[in-house]
Amino acid sequence: MKRNQSGFTLIEIAIVLVIIGLLLGGVLKGQELINSARVKNLATDFKNIPVFVYGYQDKFKSLPGDDAAVTTHITGSTLATTGGTPGNGVIEGAWNSTTATEESYLFWQHVRLAGLAPGSTTPGAADYLPTNASGGTIGIQSGTTTVANVPMFSGPGLTNPIRGTYVICSTSILGKFVKQLDIQMDDGNTATGSMMAAPTTGYVIGTATAVATPTALIDDATTYTVCMGV
Repeated sequence: MKRNQSGFTLIEIAIVLVIIGLLLGGVLKGQELINSARVKNLATDFKNIPVFVYGYQDKFKSLPGDDAAVTTHITGSTLATTGGTPGNGVIEGAWNSTTATEESYLFWQHVRLAGLAPGSTTPGAADYLPTNASGGTIGIQSGTTTVANVPMFSGPGLTNPIRGTYVICSTSILGKFVKQLDIQMDDGNTATGSMMAAPTTGYVIGTATAVATPTALIDDATTYTVCMGV
């Protein structure tokens, strides 16, 4: 009597393995494309803000946030009245300020009312401060060497402030994206150059928590605050 043999042939198993390989390859490639798009969006944030600054200067011969005649230039705008001198050519205040009458905070209202950027024009609104592709906050301030106001140091300690006429910072960016950003936009070292990064948790301007972390110590799964001088 003949016995029917059950099971898969080697050809069938090979075909299944090929299909599984193709599926895994597609998933990995898809994830790579998603990550690349995320980094591209994060990079665009840093590139767009100088465009807002120069566009506003071209229109009104003043800096957004620092414009002493903003209420004349733009209907519905707010003049900065906290911690600075409007019209002195400096965007005063911290990049992550939440004070509704400070220059660095009002920067966003001014560029939006000028038609240069999208977003809420109501200081204090829940959606007023812009966010990046990771959901972190984005901000700008003028560059400074005053230790207490420096957004990022290359170190060691509170030395070598990040350089730039303006400093743009963006929070809550995963380490794996931080490294890609620095390679794409700077020197590939997250502790030197025009772009630096420090852990977002505990970050405070002008303190040891704002000292940049070298690329070799960046943890892919940790979130960082990234600052770039322009």
